[in-house]
Amino acid sequence: MAGSPKVGVLALQGDVREHAALLAGLGAEVVLVRRPEELATVSGLVIPGGESSVIDKLSRIFGLQEPIREAIAAGMPVLGTCAGLIMLADAVVDAIDGQESFGGLDVVVRRNAFGRQVESFEAELDVPELGTGSVKAAFIRGPVVESVGEAASVLAALPDGRVVAVEQGGLLGLSFHPEITGESRFHARFLDRVAARAA
Repeated sequence: MAGSPKVGVLALQGDVREHAALLAGLGAEVVLVRRPEELATVSGLVIPGGESSVIDKLSRIFGLQEPIREAIAAGMPVLGTCAGLIMLADAVVDAIDGQESFGGLDVVVRRNAFGRQVESFEAELDVPELGTGSVKAAFIRGPVVESVGEAASVLAALPDGRVVAVEQGGLLGLSFHPEITGESRFHARFLDRVAARAA
């Protein structure tokens, strides 16, 4: 589609195809990013769910860690879901030894805060910034935001107060998987950020 935003999905590990399909359905041109030269062609990036320690390790092996950090620092819009939220957080609790994040989001997150995979669950969330109608959110070994710094803002929390969606400028971090439940409004919000920055 002419004039559609060109965005990347970090394709090192995790549920890459689901994000790519959702973005394409919203009219974006999608690039699967595995190398710095692919990152250089996109105007926004999605970091999918998966295993954050593996994504961290592979990003270093493929030479992507520093280019992604530089892109975030330069203002590239990024959407991170589940492990992607961990990768965007400035600080990670319960990380494995030597694990690093890309950073950029002024938050502290805790890995695997919702327990093991068998303890996965779905919840309905109120997200006023997305308009009326609740968000159906799937939590699969997801992280939780333990603290939110001054630069970031809360988009959604569970009824018990645990923060599960945050935003900071062009960065959007979610504890859950909207791509699994067919919830497209977060991806649309991300694409709006990409379009606004391009303009």
